[in-house]
Amino acid sequence: MFTLKFLSIVLFVIMYILMIMKADYRPWIALGTAVVFMVLRILPLSAVPAAINWNVLLMITGTMVVVDFFIASRMPNRIADVLLEKSKNVMWVTICMSLFAGVISAFIDNVATVLMVAPVGLAVCEKLEINPVSMLIAIAVSSNLQGAATLVGDTTSIMLGAYAGMDFMDFFWMNGRPGIFWAVELGAVMTVPIMMYLFRDQTQSVDSGDRTEVSNYIPTILLCGLVLTLICVSFIPEKPDVTNGLICMLIGVLAIVLDYLKYRDAEHIKRVILNIDYQTLLLLLGLFLVIQGITEAGVIDDAARLIAGSGSNIFLLYTIIVWASVIFSAFIDNIPYVATMLPVITRVAMVLGIQPYLLYFGLLTGATLGGNLTPIGASANITAVGMLKKMGYDVSFKDFMRIGIPFTLAAVMSGYVFIWIFWH
Repeated sequence: MFTLKFLSIVLFVIMYILMIMKADYRPWIALGTAVVFMVLRILPLSAVPAAINWNVLLMITGTMVVVDFFIASRMPNRIADVLLEKSKNVMWVTICMSLFAGVISAFIDNVATVLMVAPVGLAVCEKLEINPVSMLIAIAVSSNLQGAATLVGDTTSIMLGAYAGMDFMDFFWMNGRPGIFWAVELGAVMTVPIMMYLFRDQTQSVDSGDRTEVSNYIPTILLCGLVLTLICVSFIPEKPDVTNGLICMLIGVLAIVLDYLKYRDAEHIKRVILNIDYQTLLLLLGLFLVIQGITEAGVIDDAARLIAGSGSNIFLLYTIIVWASVIFSAFIDNIPYVATMLPVITRVAMVLGIQPYLLYFGLLTGATLGGNLTPIGASANITAVGMLKKMGYDVSFKDFMRIGIPFTLAAVMSGYVFIWIFWH
């Protein structure tokens, strides 16, 4: 067992080094590592189906289809025109797009948020003839931040709510104290001056000119319907794990059918199918399998026990949980990490004779925001980078971390202090 555990760590480290060095081959590196894990029995074949997050893959695919029709309708360009009319310069356009993505992400999955908002950002950048890398990174990291604000904003929030018996309003106010929602919103506010500094050179004035004519309003209606449906089903208890993914796929298929009935042009369908970002889907597939492999080997469990072994100093324990979660989540999927840490934190709280909510909220803050440190730390980041790559923009770790690190530090630090003040 020790040999497999050690080998899984070595392979995991090699995989990430290769993905950093050979960004163009990330999907194949991740899938290749997953195959090695299965051959060496680090990841049992019986664990493969459950390891794949089908909900995320289906949701990305279905939303990509709807978004493709949304882009073709020219509606993002119309929204860009309105946004440009209200903004002083490019810096404020970027900040507004980031905050707008954050608001949506408090209620909708982070990946879906990026897929919905990024086309608007791309349309703005196209109109202004500027590089879209900074804007899309800002949209991605903001969507990750706000995902922890509500019960329905992110998978980790849903997991915490189910494990701790929390309902929707507990994220706003619980046991006579402000909930994690306010810690997240404080973090969002603190990122504004960070973005003002990072994008201080983007002082170009904006001029929308004539408003774009929208060719087809059906994709916009379907996209809004998708958002509302996801919000509504989030309140349904004990729904299947793939519910959101199936909804996105069904609406994606509906978009194809309605477009064909309207235009009778099979080339539209061909375009949509070819425009699906298969590399992003394959990269996520490989990462799901690899993360499950190191989970099966006990690596994540060992890391959790290491964090929990800091002793009876509650402030030290809280600090370790928050900042270790930030570091781990920058490189590994936060879903298996949070799933492992929740029972550990519960046991530690019982031993210390304290309520676990301080540690729960610290875990969620660190694990959710930590993914913003790197372009592969969160599915939303991978999606945004994939969209940029399809447009011919290669995003290096350095490019992403220039925005991700200060954004993460500002948001985590403010949330870290807020939660301690109200919950220690």
